This record gives sequence, structure tokens and C-alpha cells, in this order.
Amino acid sequence: MRFLILPALLLPAPAAATELFGGAHLQGVATPFSLQADREGGLAWSAGIRGKGIAGTPIRPYAFASVSARGDTSFVAAGLSARFGTDRIYVRPGVGLAVHNGSASNFSEDDRLALGSRILFEPELAVGTRLNDRLSVEASWVHLSHGQIFGTQNPGIDNIGLRLNLRL
Repeated sequence: MRFLILPALLLPAPAAATELFGGAHLQGVATPFSLQADREGGLAWSAGIRGKGIAGTPIRPYAFASVSARGDTSFVAAGLSARFGTDRIYVRPGVGLAVHNGSASNFSEDDRLALGSRILFEPELAVGTRLNDRLSVEASWVHLSHGQIFGTQNPGIDNIGLRLNLRL
């Protein structure tokens, strides 16, 4: 339960929310950014919220939770993202911090995925298209790692999938 308290405190206030999103991602996908993709896999479900732009900029706070369907690493994340592009097609980079329930150890032979720290960086990138005035869909990549701050072992984990966004 403590796992969910921190993200709840980081969520934008409902009055400041401008978008809800949810989706499904393949978890533990092999990319050049992850080293142990074979240790986890399957589907992860996510849901989150984005706030209004900060001080008239395209930079928006976000928070979301990702839950592994097969009981592997789940996490909650909060950070900042921005949307760039046309009204119809866009790219959305973001960066945040995540707290996960997987292994925080540095290395263990029997460990499912030794991420090296309980708190990880969470860069992400999405490419999307607006479907109508309120709905958009995004192909997104979410990466978790500690960037070798907590040791030289930094396996990371990558999730790739789709998100549906609902503008409020």
C-alpha cells in the first residue's frame, strides 16, 4: 500500500487535469536501452492524468500507474511532458521519476530483474494522432532505469504500446 501513497501525492489536482489516458504496453521489450529484456514480459495496463500547461508553455505535468498483468514489475511515475507538432499529428517527449515494486537489488542470479534502485528515471516518447476533438491515440515507449547512478549494472526495462487519450 505504501507503494501507492507517493504517486497519489504527486497527482495534479482534478481541477487542473486536462487529459486522462490509458493503454496497454508490452513489458520488457528488447531495445538498445535495456539489457535484461528476457527476464520480464507480457502485458502491462496503464492509466494516468495530464495537467494543464505550466505558465503558458507546452510543458505539462503527468502521473500514471502501470500494472503488470502477469505479476512482474509494476510502477507509478510522475513527471513533465510536452506536445509538439501539428494539430493532427504530434510527438510527446517526457521525463519523470518512477517508483516500482520489482527488485531494487544490484545483482542476483535468481532475481527476476535487478533494477538497482527503488526509484528510477522514467523517460518516455510518444507519437500520436488526434482522432476527433476529444480523443487521440499514441504509440508510446516508456523506459525505466537508474542511469548508472547507483552502480554500473543498469539493466533497465522498456515498455512499448498504445495509449488512448481523452481530453476533458
